[in-house]
Amino acid sequence: MSDYYNAFEMSPVPAPGPDAVAPEPFRGIYGMPAFVTIPTNDLTASVDFWIRGLGFFELFGIPGTLVHLRRWAFQDVLLIAAEDVAEQPPAVSFSFACVLNQIDAVAEACRALRPDSVAGPRDTPWTTRDVTVITPENARIVFTAAKPFDPASEEARNLKAVGITPPGDGRGDNEDHA
Repeated sequence: MSDYYNAFEMSPVPAPGPDAVAPEPFRGIYGMPAFVTIPTNDLTASVDFWIRGLGFFELFGIPGTLVHLRRWAFQDVLLIAAEDVAEQPPAVSFSFACVLNQIDAVAEACRALRPDSVAGPRDTPWTTRDVTVITPENARIVFTAAKPFDPASEEARNLKAVGITPPGDGRGDNEDHA
């Protein structure tokens, strides 16, 4: 008996692939298991960027104080009014899952709103394509999309070298890393 189980039925993130379809924005109310709180000295400009650039929607707001934004289920952001914000982006980033066909659209939308706000897209050694965006309040946000797994790829060989193997290869669901 294992203490771990496949919990993909809980996740809004679809299986990787070029034809993966993003889930609809989730408008339901739930107890948030995690969320990001970001201070901003221009709540209106920040909300506009997050909605038009990053594809979030306003779930609710308290005028002049707070706006609760969301994309998919469990992708919640609270923008809160603050006197001061960091002048430089922090080393820490926060990542949001998306699908491959959203990466370029997010990069283009953010560049249209703030031309110097985007780095990437870039492919990672762990089989994702990422785009990094610096928001108006200097938050470092990464949109990350899983690429289809190719067992013959360099990424697959790199992952196997550290003990991460694909499901169904006989090793029992990566028990060494669970």
